[in-house]
Amino acid sequence: MQVQPYLFFDGRCEEAVDFYRRTLGAEITSLMRWKQMPDPQPGMIPPGSEDKVMHMTFRIGDMNVMASDGRCLGKPNFQGFSLTLTVPTDAEADRVFAALGDGGEVRMAMTKTFFSSRFGMVADRFGVGWMVLVG
Repeated sequence: MQVQPYLFFDGRCEEAVDFYRRTLGAEITSLMRWKQMPDPQPGMIPPGSEDKVMHMTFRIGDMNVMASDGRCLGKPNFQGFSLTLTVPTDAEADRVFAALGDGGEVRMAMTKTFFSSRFGMVADRFGVGWMVLVG
């Protein structure tokens, strides 16, 4: 059994994955646009979203993340969860935390904790929550 996150960016999927490519080294492993949907039924494709992402898989480190533009309303909403990044060094934790926080919101500043030499929580510019720690 495998559990994978599926993120709905509500019209900002490519922008988000490009951000993750630059900040985290993400790689797109599959991409299908709404206009590529086989046999679409009336009303299945959000109006004006033919070139938007129907489904994408991208990889960060050894983790696959799935994503979509969803309903393409431009208002992604991520609540009740965070993605955790475990990195090998304090310097890498600080770098990743700062990169994810660019245009986002620091929820807990990077600090030393009883379980990690560096730990912090941030929501990126798309609203996705991240916990960064050294493991």
